[in-house]
Amino acid sequence: MNYRRLGKTGLKVSELSYGSWVTFSFQLKLDDATNMMKLAYDPGINFFDNAEAYASGRSEMIMGDAIKNLGWSRDSFVISSKVFWGGDRPTQRGLSHKHIIDACNNALKRLNLDYLDLYFCHRPDPETPIEETVRAMHTLVMQGKICYWGTSEWSCGEIEEAYSVARKI
Repeated sequence: MNYRRLGKTGLKVSELSYGSWVTFSFQLKLDDATNMMKLAYDPGINFFDNAEAYASGRSEMIMGDAIKNLGWSRDSFVISSKVFWGGDRPTQRGLSHKHIIDACNNALKRLNLDYLDLYFCHRPDPETPIEETVRAMHTLVMQGKICYWGTSEWSCGEIEEAYSVARKI
């Protein structure tokens, strides 16, 4: 397996990752998910992706149970998750400080982990100031709940604004 640095960090991730969007819960139950993760991990895939929206959190639960069943050392794999669509209520979605903190805590419980290696903002949130989102992610880094954070489907302008805010924190 080939590995690459994650951005400008020192974290090495496999060139291939195992994502659980359309498989865990809907197509694969725990036993099959455990076997699939083992098949990915054994040849060197170390990067496993999830999100609060995948199967309404059930995907994270299955992945967490599979990791527990496999008995992997926490320092041997990378887990990412994403925040945006947590539930139907207004405080359960988007990128407000409240939702980001609540969603991360819920993801950690579902995954049975102490921290996430990478936490993505799943989509931009036009209703929340980018500064609020960046500060929430910074809070999680400082609390040791996430190592790194990133974005998905953000425009160049949104990323530039987030970068500018982050440099000031």
